[in-house]
This record gives sequence, structure tokens and C-alpha cells, in this order.
Amino acid sequence: MTRTALFPWTSRGTALCVAVLLLALQVAALGAAPAPLRLFLSGVLIGGSAVGLLLALLLAHSRQRAGLAAPPAPEDDAQWFSARSLEGFPMEQVRPLLLGPDAPGLNRLYTAWVFATHGHDPQWIAHHLGLPTPTARLLVTAARQHATSTPSDPFERKPK
Repeated sequence: MTRTALFPWTSRGTALCVAVLLLALQVAALGAAPAPLRLFLSGVLIGGSAVGLLLALLLAHSRQRAGLAAPPAPEDDAQWFSARSLEGFPMEQVRPLLLGPDAPGLNRLYTAWVFATHGHDPQWIAHHLGLPTPTARLLVTAARQHATSTPSDPFERKPK
């Protein structure tokens, strides 16, 4: 079961809360200041707020330019989800699970298979991928059988 926040906390929400808090502090400072200093204090607070706003805009603009200038990082999924990494996947044993009620997605089962071939136990896979424990156990057992029947060195494999 995945826990989600009712209202997720974002950087914009944080910035808005900080701005409202600073505004409230400024109003409180103006209210508590003696009458002769209020005009001077108002000028200082307006100037400080303007400088803060300009710095925030400059920072946002520089982050946006940096994000547009950098090429996207290449995905490294090819290493995990290649035909070779899915070799030995027990499709015949998994097929009834895919056709049943509350069936997990095939991609989630592929992910579980990769984790199983990397040595994760059924409880870990079931917990982190939200799969039933018997399904994870089936994949781990098949992965262990596949590992023992297949040599680890690709040059030792015999063609079929």
C-alpha cells in the first residue's frame, strides 16, 4: 500500500509559505514600530522585499536556462530490461496470474524478475513492488533454477 499526501509539498508551496510568513513579519514589525520610524522601516522593508524578489527571479531564470541547456541524461533501462535480462522469465507459470482478478501488470512482473535474478528475496520483492508473496516466491524460485541451469559466463553457453 502506497502512502500519498493529501496535499504534496512542492518547492512553489514552500516559496509561497515563506513569502506569506515574511509579509506577516513585516506587518507585525510595522505595527510594533514607533510612529516616527514607520516611514523609514516601510522603505527598508519594501526595498528588501524588492531585492529578495529580484534574486528569486534571477535564481529561477538561471535554473530554467541550466535545465534547457543540459541534454537529457540517457536512460540506463536497456541494461536492466534487455532481452537477455528477461531470459528465462517463467511466462507459462505467470500467465494464469495475468488473467486472474487483481492481476499485476506485466512490467511489474518483469521488474520483480530482474530483482529476483539479482538475488532479492520474495518478501522484499512483494513489499517493494506490491505483489502477492506467492507470486514473488514463484519468480524467485524460477530465477534460482534459471541461474543454476545457465552458466554465468556468456562464452560458456551452448547455442540452442
